[in-house]
Amino acid sequence: MFLDKPLLGTAGLSKLRAFKFTAIIMTDDKIIHFNPWRDFNDVVMPEDPFGIEPDTEQLKIFLDVVFGYCDGMIPVRGFVDKGQGKDGRPNNIWIDADASALDKITTFAQWAWREGAAVYVIPGTVAEQGQARAPEVLQMQAIVVDLDAGDIGAKLGHLIAHLGRPTLIIESGGRTSGGADKLHVWWKLSEPAAAEDLDLLCRLRGDIAVKVGGDTHFRSAHQPIRVAGSVYHKGGSQRLVQIREHNAFEADLRALAELVDAMPILVGAGAEPTAINTSKPSLQDVLVKPVHEGGADQWTRFEGASAAIGYYIRLVHEGKISPNDGWEGICGYNAAMLRPAWPEERLRDEADRLWALHIKKNGPALLRLETQTTPLRLERYPLRKLMADTSPMPEDIIAPRVLTPGGLLVLGGAPKVGKSDFLISMLVHMAAGVPFLGFAPPRPLNVFYLQAEIQYDYLRERLQNIKLDKAVVDGALDRLIATPKLKLLLDEKGVALTADAIREDFVNGPPDIICLDPIRNLFDGGEDGGGENDNAAMMFFLMHRVERLRDAVAPGCGIILAHHTKKLSKQQVKDDPFLALSGASALRGFYTSGLIMHRPEEDDTMRKLEIELRNGPSLPAKLIDKVKGQWIEHNPINERLVAKEAGAKFDAERDRKGDVILRMIAGQAAHGKMFTPTQFASKFENRGSLGGRTGILDRLQVLATKGHVKYVRGDEARKLGLKIAGVKFGYLCVKDMVLKSALEAIDAETGEVTSALLKVRPTDFMCPQTGALMPVENPDIWVDQGED
Repeated sequence: MFLDKPLLGTAGLSKLRAFKFTAIIMTDDKIIHFNPWRDFNDVVMPEDPFGIEPDTEQLKIFLDVVFGYCDGMIPVRGFVDKGQGKDGRPNNIWIDADASALDKITTFAQWAWREGAAVYVIPGTVAEQGQARAPEVLQMQAIVVDLDAGDIGAKLGHLIAHLGRPTLIIESGGRTSGGADKLHVWWKLSEPAAAEDLDLLCRLRGDIAVKVGGDTHFRSAHQPIRVAGSVYHKGGSQRLVQIREHNAFEADLRALAELVDAMPILVGAGAEPTAINTSKPSLQDVLVKPVHEGGADQWTRFEGASAAIGYYIRLVHEGKISPNDGWEGICGYNAAMLRPAWPEERLRDEADRLWALHIKKNGPALLRLETQTTPLRLERYPLRKLMADTSPMPEDIIAPRVLTPGGLLVLGGAPKVGKSDFLISMLVHMAAGVPFLGFAPPRPLNVFYLQAEIQYDYLRERLQNIKLDKAVVDGALDRLIATPKLKLLLDEKGVALTADAIREDFVNGPPDIICLDPIRNLFDGGEDGGGENDNAAMMFFLMHRVERLRDAVAPGCGIILAHHTKKLSKQQVKDDPFLALSGASALRGFYTSGLIMHRPEEDDTMRKLEIELRNGPSLPAKLIDKVKGQWIEHNPINERLVAKEAGAKFDAERDRKGDVILRMIAGQAAHGKMFTPTQFASKFENRGSLGGRTGILDRLQVLATKGHVKYVRGDEARKLGLKIAGVKFGYLCVKDMVLKSALEAIDAETGEVTSALLKVRPTDFMCPQTGALMPVENPDIWVDQGED
């Protein structure tokens, strides 16, 4: 977003991030807690754990008086009260002004009570979440005056005497120097005020405050106020923000306006209201005049800080100063002009909020790099130059055009399909400068692998178990840097941390590849908190997180993103496999190349790698598989195009019959019987679901050609006591076969007499080229002809 350096680095600089609301998000049917409540062992208990806690009944009355007739959303704020020795960032939610509001604000008040935070609302409704500025307030239905100084009793009496009994009198929790309770005094209107009536309501709030010496900040529609029924924590003392008096009274706005206009000034406390000066203080005045806490000056610290931050944001957005210079200016104003200065976290949060609003209103920023001396210039070229330029094309990072300089490759696959294993193997090969399944690097590449799925011990186990050539591993040892599973989002802070880590690891040259695995675990969708399915959030992640990371460390490097896929029918995958990518469609429109790994058949280990290129000609899909720990590529000519499922079943049936035949040959020999091929087929026809005699002979022919079956003939057959007359091929033999003989074997220790088992050694095998019988060179070593 705004800056690229970690907070308070060597130059004391920070980076403005997209503004995020934390703590709680309220929806119609549930309440989701992002900052879990503390465990009961570490909760800071209130002074009176049995008496000081949020009061639901008072919350209900407050909501009815302030929002009962309004439509829209109520902006709710949680600020850590001062004087408790703790800091915390503001927590903001928006709740609907309907029947669900009480449950939601009660939950928020309970959370705030446990965290030492005060609960405020802007006493009006807005149209949508994220809105809270004065122009965005649509409706208000109550007039309030904050009596926070002087003779509170006299001021209250003056108001009652001239304006009548109020609807609510609330003790806000604070006390004056004389020990009197500070009060919020409310008059409920008979209907909500909007448009011009809303301007009148705000004017009356200001006039009442001026005439009796109340807080004049309530002339603004967006001024927040404490909620009755919540808990006050300032100075470490807990008090209930409680209703002192509640009257079932509603006023007419116009009638109340007449009473306010006629009300005299409270002598010694009030003043005559003057026309509202809506003009903002000049920026020159803001930047050079100190502003004190408590609204003692012409403008508040908030107004001064907002004006100064806005000034520097405009300069950064227009490319007139660098982000770091902008942050230095903001920090300098805070230190010199705010009395006391804002905490750094609050300053950063306000800057982030204003930066996000400025981007939303004015579009992407023209950021100036730190080494830049002139604003960026839009590149453009006439057709003449483009047609005449015949210089060599940039060298591919991964050829052919799979990953180009500055390109983005997305590798998608379902969980457990082997995506990460494939990715790790490819990255090791790229780091070693060795081709992998037809993907070739131009040289050994520097690779940074940011992965967020596998913990350290399992990552090292997986790497050690991948069967890679030693030369490949040795070539990649110092060029591939991988992270264990990180609890890290690639948000503003995550981008800065990752960029610093990459710069530290690749001191001798920038990375060629940055790999993020997977998107889901690192995704940050910006200030609106959109997920992977939101196109705007996906574009924000790609442009302001992924691209920002690349620009920060190596603008020309390639990015690889590992991503999950969703379930599609086989026909859908066949028609367009890249529709399977999870999340927003914006991802497909953004990347320069895509790989989708899937299994055409669920029961088959074979994977298909679909390839889509934007910067080059289309590439045919690859058939790949992992065999004995290594990824290999199959010839696609061998893939069935028709009746795949039926063909796979027939293959499995043939394999089953072959296994049955091998076991039966060995089993019969263990019982003292050996057979020629013809006699075996005749003997076991329709046994073990082997089918007819001809089918068995065909299977035996296949098994013999592959070397799974061999033959015993001649003298070796005679030694085993077998008849050889009329035998053409000899007797069937399988690996490690033994024959039960008529000879007796006596156990030397027990004296037990058993039949002797003779090892059967083959004498001949079937030549896989001619089908002729050939002599076995070494009968003690069994060779399968089909291994290669």
